[in-house]
Amino acid sequence: MVRKVIDIPGALVTEQVKINGEAGRAFVAGLPDLVAEFLDRWDLRIDGPSLHGMCALVLPVVTTTDRTRAVLKLQLLDEETVGEPIALRLWDGHHAVRLLRHDSRTGTMLLERLDPTRTLSHIDVHEAVPVIAHLLERLTSIPAPPAIRRLDDIARSMLERTPRALDRVPDPRDRRLLTDCASALREVSATPGDRLLHWDLHYDNVLAADHTPWLAIDPKPLAGTPAFELWPALRNRFDPADVLWRFDAMTEVLNLDRENARAWTLARLLQNTLWNLEDDNPPSPTDLETGRRLRDR
Repeated sequence: MVRKVIDIPGALVTEQVKINGEAGRAFVAGLPDLVAEFLDRWDLRIDGPSLHGMCALVLPVVTTTDRTRAVLKLQLLDEETVGEPIALRLWDGHHAVRLLRHDSRTGTMLLERLDPTRTLSHIDVHEAVPVIAHLLERLTSIPAPPAIRRLDDIARSMLERTPRALDRVPDPRDRRLLTDCASALREVSATPGDRLLHWDLHYDNVLAADHTPWLAIDPKPLAGTPAFELWPALRNRFDPADVLWRFDAMTEVLNLDRENARAWTLARLLQNTLWNLEDDNPPSPTDLETGRRLRDR
């Protein structure tokens, strides 16, 4: 095995250290050897510059046997990433990127190559939101397998952590909103659902493919209700005047009860805020405004 010289984007290094600390540093340090291992084991060669998301290094590659164009995705195994290959196998290339190979020890994946320059972020949001809604309709149509994390566990954890977190929110209006979010979650938490969720389907996680217009990438799989899936399309590319239109458009396509969907979407605001507070960051003004528009509709 020959150790390859690869470009590791500085932004990926920063995110790994910020999120994973010493484990992130070790992951980054081991990337050259890990890349060399899988180029050799899976008969691949690099076919373009390095790409990256928040937590993964993505290398365009081709197979040396039949010149199949693909990408090699390397990421640190954690509770979010461990379910990704399970979900991709179940979706089997339908409405989500196709998984070609997977190594369970490292989490390394070989995926079909899509076009990273063509995402839903590049089209009008009123065209993009229905695309996300229809993808979610299809992706969530199958039950989640037992190995996937469950929304009821996450909901229970959020409700347990909320009282302590509220003490760290100085603005009484913000505390009131977050209290309302927790109350809404409490009302629906007994029916968390059992569908296979993507959990992070925002506009940059939908890419164009040669054989189909749009495919989802980078799932953080969860077993739960599709009503928990709406937040990323509301919060990303934020427009306060557009929140309710987006919410109504998605609930209609997914055939969701609007009050139930509103409660689970407010739960996503609570989840984001808990993450921020636990990282010693204030609540996001964009998150709070999105939540107010939903709560006060």
